[in-house]
Amino acid sequence: MCTVCGCGDASVAPGQAQGHAHHHDHDHAHGHGHDHSHGHDHEHHHHHDHDHGHGHDHDHSHAHHHHDHDHTHPAASGSIDFGGGIAGVHVPGLTQARVVQIERDILSKNDGYAAENRARFAAAGTFALNFVSSPGSGKTTLLVKAITDLKDQHPIAVIEGDQQTANDAERIRATGAPAIQINTGKGCHLDAHMVGHALEQLPPMQGGLLFIENVGNLVCPAAFDLGEAHKVAVLSITEGEDKPLKYPHMFAASDLLLLNKIDLLPHLDFDLAATIEYARRVNPKIEVLTVSAKTGEGMPAFYAWIAKRAAAARAAATAAE
Repeated sequence: MCTVCGCGDASVAPGQAQGHAHHHDHDHAHGHGHDHSHGHDHEHHHHHDHDHGHGHDHDHSHAHHHHDHDHTHPAASGSIDFGGGIAGVHVPGLTQARVVQIERDILSKNDGYAAENRARFAAAGTFALNFVSSPGSGKTTLLVKAITDLKDQHPIAVIEGDQQTANDAERIRATGAPAIQINTGKGCHLDAHMVGHALEQLPPMQGGLLFIENVGNLVCPAAFDLGEAHKVAVLSITEGEDKPLKYPHMFAASDLLLLNKIDLLPHLDFDLAATIEYARRVNPKIEVLTVSAKTGEGMPAFYAWIAKRAAAARAAATAAE
């Protein structure tokens, strides 16, 4: 659940939403040889029977009523659908203290799944980056350019997050890289559990790169660790100088800021120095690179940043063994 925007709000009437704020414990036994235990919070108790298309059942015994769920799992096309909630729903009797506790519980569970993802990446030597930005910043174009330039050097895969459509995943697959599309419905961000499920559909990534393109949103993805090595904020220079000040949590959570569409700078009234100063006011440690996914300007510096950080991450993982 996101208490900032209300996605996955547990208070929404049945049938209106399904999302992060429903908590019941259930185990998934998957045909690929491992189980997942999922925690969701419910304010009421009920019994669930889940009939899955790939041959396993879920049985949840609670006290008051019974639901049957037919889950259709994604086919080999590589698409996962998750439900979201309705933003801005007022819940009578839900105190601020309860909201804070729910948020802590959700983030704690998410951090547990993120730790599992991170351990999985470390074991495979996979370097994972979480790309965050507003819609239209050029994330997908930037990833297409990076994959095209780097695919002969590393195995690369992509997890795409959007509320609807598989448009971005299809653009990624056109490069030859495998891509899994996660559709969040009304949800405004990816979480670590979603990413864990997507990883099950990707080929082995030994020593490779994983690019996670988060849902276009400069607010909620800041709070959710996906197990990535770094968050990379992408900001188009067409968006204005003050985005780091308007959305400080995102830039504070990011290790790298890519100022994209720099080829348009001669045509815009944009103060590049001010934007960089604002970003470092929020996060003094953030690194900043200016790039153009269209012309390739600045992209080699971004690739060098990836290579340096990936080598450091793998060295640290080796030392810890």
